[in-house]
Amino acid sequence: MPSPHRYLLTIHSGGLELLFGNERKHKVVLPAQLEDGSPPNISYLLGYLVDNLMQDQRKDMFIMEDSVRPGVLVLINDADWELEGEDAYELQAGDTIVFVSTLHGG
Repeated sequence: MPSPHRYLLTIHSGGLELLFGNERKHKVVLPAQLEDGSPPNISYLLGYLVDNLMQDQRKDMFIMEDSVRPGVLVLINDADWELEGEDAYELQAGDTIVFVSTLHGG
């Protein structure tokens, strides 16, 4: 019987870890199916991260218009998310999702 959950690892770096309580790595447990019967995707994960793990109120440093803000590189299992369908990518058990801010003050 398939697991009712999807276990993932998210990694935040390049300054994004500051938004998540200075923790770079987070083990995330998501439902295997959403209420509409579809599997969770990156878009769902982004909302989950903001609502459940982000400790800083400045969500605009991570999210803009329901997607990652420009300047945030997203890797899905070490591949650029653009190659995987961006926020429509359906999350699989064991996925590692990396968020890296490429913007630096100066």
